[in-house]
Amino acid sequence: MVYQQSFDVSSRGRGTIEITTEVARIVRASGVSIGLANVFVQHTSCSVVVTENADPSVRRDLETLAARWAPDGDAAYHHDSEGDDDMAAHGRNILAGCSLSVPVAGGAMLLGTWQGIYLWEHRAIAHRRRVVVTVVG
Repeated sequence: MVYQQSFDVSSRGRGTIEITTEVARIVRASGVSIGLANVFVQHTSCSVVVTENADPSVRRDLETLAARWAPDGDAAYHHDSEGDDDMAAHGRNILAGCSLSVPVAGGAMLLGTWQGIYLWEHRAIAHRRRVVVTVVG
């Protein structure tokens, strides 16, 4: 059995937005008891990640790390058609990823106690992002 549904997320610019509840709703709606949920974002300047959901300082520190990995406005970048954060956002997407898979059992995702699923916006300004969830079982 395969079930697929998409939803949009509006970011306010760089940072994380928890999408665990929406993904869990789609997993329940799928009717799949045992399988995998794949979460994919249809963009190249944001990511989807599983990370700490209890302490927001973890996600703030991830922003600090990302700024070190792929700084805005690096003079070595050639691609800057949408601003100083353009190439950095693409680099952060490559490092963090555009998809993830979570096991499903009993019709629910098997996330750990302190895990949540987040859309991680890498652009400095607000964007509307499309997330596709595919549940296979």
